[in-house]
Amino acid sequence: MRANLFPLFNNSLIIYKEAIKNISNINLGNLVGNQKKLLLFKQKELPELVFISSYPPRECGIATYTQDLKNAIQEKFGHSFSLKVCALESKKSDFNYPDEVKYVLQTQDADQYSQLTDTMNADKNIKMIFLQHEFGLFGGEYGKYLLKFMSHLKSPISTTFHSVIPNPNKELKKVVRKIVDLSDRVIVMTNTSAYILKRDYGIAERKIVVIAHGTHLVSSLNDTHKRSRVHLADRIVLSTFGLLNEGKSIETALDALPEIIAHFPNVIYLIIGKTHPEVVKNDGEKYRDFLYEKVLTLNLQNNVRFINRYLSLDELMEHLQRTDLYLFTSKDPNQAVSGTLAYAMACGCPILSTPIPHAKELLYGAGLNFDFQNSKQLAEAAIKLLYNPEMLDGMRLNALHKINPTAWQNSAIAHIELIQNNSSKKTVPLKYEIPKISLDHIKKMTTSKGMLQFAAIATPDLESGYTLDDNARALIALTKHYELTGAIEDLDLISIYLDFIVFCQQYNSAFLNYVDIEGNFMQKNSAENLEDANGRAIWALGELISREDIINEKIIQKAKATLEKTLKNITKFKSPRAIAFSIKGLYFYNLNSDSYRIRRLIAKLADDLVSKYCSLSEQDWKWYEDYLTYANSVLPEAMLYASLSTGNELYKSIAKTSLDFLLSIIFKNNQIKVVSNQGWHLKGKSVNHFGEQPIDVAYTILALDLFYRTFNDKDYIDKMNVAFEWFLGRNHLHQIVYNPKTGGCYDGLEENHINLNQGAESTISYLMARLVFEQIENSKVETQLYDEVLQK
Repeated sequence: MRANLFPLFNNSLIIYKEAIKNISNINLGNLVGNQKKLLLFKQKELPELVFISSYPPRECGIATYTQDLKNAIQEKFGHSFSLKVCALESKKSDFNYPDEVKYVLQTQDADQYSQLTDTMNADKNIKMIFLQHEFGLFGGEYGKYLLKFMSHLKSPISTTFHSVIPNPNKELKKVVRKIVDLSDRVIVMTNTSAYILKRDYGIAERKIVVIAHGTHLVSSLNDTHKRSRVHLADRIVLSTFGLLNEGKSIETALDALPEIIAHFPNVIYLIIGKTHPEVVKNDGEKYRDFLYEKVLTLNLQNNVRFINRYLSLDELMEHLQRTDLYLFTSKDPNQAVSGTLAYAMACGCPILSTPIPHAKELLYGAGLNFDFQNSKQLAEAAIKLLYNPEMLDGMRLNALHKINPTAWQNSAIAHIELIQNNSSKKTVPLKYEIPKISLDHIKKMTTSKGMLQFAAIATPDLESGYTLDDNARALIALTKHYELTGAIEDLDLISIYLDFIVFCQQYNSAFLNYVDIEGNFMQKNSAENLEDANGRAIWALGELISREDIINEKIIQKAKATLEKTLKNITKFKSPRAIAFSIKGLYFYNLNSDSYRIRRLIAKLADDLVSKYCSLSEQDWKWYEDYLTYANSVLPEAMLYASLSTGNELYKSIAKTSLDFLLSIIFKNNQIKVVSNQGWHLKGKSVNHFGEQPIDVAYTILALDLFYRTFNDKDYIDKMNVAFEWFLGRNHLHQIVYNPKTGGCYDGLEENHINLNQGAESTISYLMARLVFEQIENSKVETQLYDEVLQK
């Protein structure tokens, strides 16, 4: 029977999860051993991060920014830190704050600053304070009351300047310099702001960190469903959003509209957002009424729509994704950064903007700048772009590529690194939160024929067609997913991928790899060596057949017939990876039958790998080839599977020696850096560390999983954790490679950027790794609890 390497004790797991939910009601005296340790660990106070800022439900851009940042850190590192907020109020309010608000500071009361310092100094659990600074948020001239709080604070503090005013007067410069002196680090959101701090305030470069304004990931650039929900039919949509105030200079856009409408009568301009509450408090709706009057005067009633309400994040993103041109018309040249501009770019909006520093840094290739309050330039730029849809499409893609590093998940990582790099306190052990498993992108990439090969960002590329490689990997992943979840809809996908493999098998029992969108075999099949693709098909068929106890017999019989037909070709393989894939497939094929015929075939293939290894292995090169290329870890993994099948100790020894050699190369400084696809690692040559592919990380995780279960060496599971966190941001760019919004995985990690396309190979590779990791993490808890139940 098939070995169950990770038995599931579901009842124990449920008991444990319920216990965690009701932890405050548990009597620890009734628990024993590891149960008590697990629950005591959960009860330990986590290091605390405190955000000092305005905070929702207060309506303010900085309040929204802080909540988004807090939520992103919670999502990425929720089991590493407790996150709390000190909400700023200019006067006593009756806001119904969420639970994370631990303190409230009345910013016009000078005495409260010192009281807050005393309160926070008494809390030894505070690891870092993130202070959001804007002129006007704090009391006193230039907000100097803040210095009362900072001067005697014991906890480390990082201050984010949302505005940096150039050419300051003497008093402003003095206050800002003092804030910087009292901060461990200062954060700004643009390089221009950093330059102004150095040039005009004399701030040392080592004190300054640039972390761009965070942005939300969106599910797709071309989401027709979301377009239809905005109900704008075939209108050309221009939009602006944010809390309305005179500084936004919306009239600049209104004055430009008549000329734009003369060329494009179906234009509609959306002005999204309520009036800023501070403006309403002081001036009522005077500015909005002024804009209403201008619309009437210019006869723009059919081309302007005011959306005078607060939009949820999902609604806002839908409107921005429906936008053809985003207009940013601020008249403040000292506005350092704009969250609205960043959010629009994250939705792939081409931008027309006044030249604030943020726009000048971001818009090259993603939009155009026009002079402050210059309606004529705005109109000319809009008309130029609307007449050039190809340029607009290029700007959309450029906007996404430029803004992607600023995703809130990446901003969270950058902020947490400030804590890790702060030498004044002990480093916090970080645990990346594991995203929920999602098949959304996999389903999106799958047609009735099979899984498509490539995607443009997250949009399936129909012209790329299909490959045996991708559908074999998809079959493996969905088979594992079905085993783990029992999701009935998985069976439809399993059938699609299996049918594609069967379709690719030819009269000589070998498989072709490339199929176009119409279902025709492509010419490139005859131009390439397809051994590796054939090996992957064998691996996939074997994995499926090994689950015959849970999968429909008709599906299993089809897979068995296909695999049996191709066995005659296996011994002809020359490629080490084709041989390794085949060994894996045969191992799983043989789990339930233990056929001597199959074991002999596995041994024959393994002997071929042994021969390759012995002919090339040296003291400092324990490998099967004189180079390392792609999917390297599958070679030692296959040798270990061969040993498990045949009992051959030589296979086992070579497997361990060769994997440890590989790990010594790809794990450095507590990170994984797999062999680059831009230049293989040749024996005796220097290594190119850039051009890392998700598939190599995933295959390494698969191998580490098997080696940990076989040798029970903790180093293997530690490395597996490190490898999986590569997808979550533990890489040289400190950026996510898996996109939790789409459920897709980016195609590659380059030296200075991420390849944002989310193709089949990378997405399936992530899922393979994710499923292994999930199973192991669940099983550790389940096994501990099961043992305790037996003891009790």
